[in-house]
Amino acid sequence: MGTVNISRKYTATQKTYLWAIFIGMKITFKRLLQGFFLRKNNTIQYPEERRDYSQRFRGMHFISVDKNKTENCTACYLCQTVCPAECIHIIADERDEDNNPDGVKKEKRPLSFDIDALRCCFCGFCEEACPKDAIKLSRNYELAVTTRDDAIYDLDFLKRDVKGRG
Repeated sequence: MGTVNISRKYTATQKTYLWAIFIGMKITFKRLLQGFFLRKNNTIQYPEERRDYSQRFRGMHFISVDKNKTENCTACYLCQTVCPAECIHIIADERDEDNNPDGVKKEKRPLSFDIDALRCCFCGFCEEACPKDAIKLSRNYELAVTTRDDAIYDLDFLKRDVKGRG
């Protein structure tokens, strides 16, 4: 018993893809008419206009600081542990006693807190794991760098006052 061919023959229209070409040309012609007559522009002029993203957008990291410019991070290593991309590296150190003016006892502080933005998948697990709300993800999406070393952000670069997610 041999193989039975059950495929059907294509028509001339199906062989030349005329219907698909017609649909593509219809979309192109519609956009052309909208641009000429209705002056509807689908292009955003990037440096002058910025795209408005959702409040849930996760962009560049930052470390929140209090009113005394002391970072809220207590170097508990939870963000480093939970990170699936292993892009957070923390080295802990003891905090000075006179560096706690508000009476909040923070025994440890990060001596070094580095984030490799090229490895990061911006999942937000670090933000969820932090018990002190020290690490946050902003809405900044401009992360272009010229070298790989510029994409590794240290503690001095990451520290900033919390003014929403902007």
